[in-house]
Amino acid sequence: MTGAHQPAPRAGRETVARHARETRHPLIRALSVVGVVVAVLATSIAGVAAYTVWDTVSALEDSSVELVGNEVLPPSIGEIEGGVNVLLVGSDSCEGQDISLFPRCANNDAEGERNDVTMLVHISDEPRRVTVVSFPRDMIVPIPSCPDGEGGQYSAMSAQPLNASYMYGGLPCTALTIEELTGEEIHFAAAIRWTGVIDMSDAIGGVDVCVAGDISDVHTGLSLTEGEHTLQGVQALQFLRIRHGIGDGSDLGRISNQQQFMSSMVRKLKSDAVLGDPQTLLRFATTAVGLTRQDPPQLVLSSDLANPMRMVQIAMAAKDVPFEDIVFVQYPTEYDADFVHVLPVRDAADVLFAALRENQAVTLTGEASQGYGVEVRGEVDAGEAAEPAPEGEGDAAAGETDAAPEAEGETGGEAAAPIERVELPSQIAGTTAAEVTCTRPES
Repeated sequence: MTGAHQPAPRAGRETVARHARETRHPLIRALSVVGVVVAVLATSIAGVAAYTVWDTVSALEDSSVELVGNEVLPPSIGEIEGGVNVLLVGSDSCEGQDISLFPRCANNDAEGERNDVTMLVHISDEPRRVTVVSFPRDMIVPIPSCPDGEGGQYSAMSAQPLNASYMYGGLPCTALTIEELTGEEIHFAAAIRWTGVIDMSDAIGGVDVCVAGDISDVHTGLSLTEGEHTLQGVQALQFLRIRHGIGDGSDLGRISNQQQFMSSMVRKLKSDAVLGDPQTLLRFATTAVGLTRQDPPQLVLSSDLANPMRMVQIAMAAKDVPFEDIVFVQYPTEYDADFVHVLPVRDAADVLFAALRENQAVTLTGEASQGYGVEVRGEVDAGEAAEPAPEGEGDAAAGETDAAPEAEGETGGEAAAPIERVELPSQIAGTTAAEVTCTRPES
């Protein structure tokens, strides 16, 4: 497992754009994930925002949940040591939602609360890289015995859709399920509901997305013309939820659509438009805290994450990672006989998680989307992609990955050591934040 304090071998990294897919309608419910990622990343990156709302610590702690077997990390100034795994969940609960925006909630068409979006954010030890793994909601997996919240345990189940884990045991059960599936220890976790996603996208001022043709979906109510759009609020949530009308109409296509949204959000968060604006950061942090105070809470954090200083530690570890080193992938799957559910392709997944544990750079060789949800249109400007890199590394373009940064102790003029990379199996779809993607209409 990846230890929070355990350093891993240095490695470089490279990725090739392909077609990704979604994780439960992923991301949000979608951005659920994104909202949380942003909350963690932005709030921490601008520690000032977290400290300005320091009086909200009690509110965060009151609404937090305990993860099973999680080792508490002592907070301290500076970026968190070692690698870290953060689980982000977007749930489909109708509690506290506006019925006019979500008619399905008035029809009681789905009892219980499920993890529609499930993503694991891995921030490596030095050299820092970020890998976001989306897990399809309809993937059939074992669900381990989970605490029922009242001192008892739910029985383990050998084969259930992944999105049933939250219904059985909430955030702790989903964390245990992903740990068993991946072999990775989850250090922190967060779950967000629909209203939370809307509020978080409003706080950041919207996210730019691209569609390769007109799309329309009666299920979410979203209609967009071909071209670029800035989405926020309800429209942002609709974009993250849309499945019908894009790609092959599957949840897999929705995952890559959500990953397009997240890539764009990451680029905006790392730009001066957000990180250079204290008012925007404060609004973002305050919004996140307010979501934990709602009844019922629209944002739930694990107890170890419900601490502004901890958020700052995590954000500081991720804030300078260049776009090409922020990778979005989909857990590899194949369709079951019913062509509705999907099954894990564990051999391919093992290569990915072994690389993460060894802190090795990865190269994408598969498509951008398993569900034909997006297509790659190009890369961000080389100067923009290199902006987050430390001084002295700005000469490398986003796509130049053959040379590693100078190793510690090396001086200018000495050749950098080659980066050891792991080629991921072609069954693993994904893209990087350096790649610009557009949502494909359903054909």
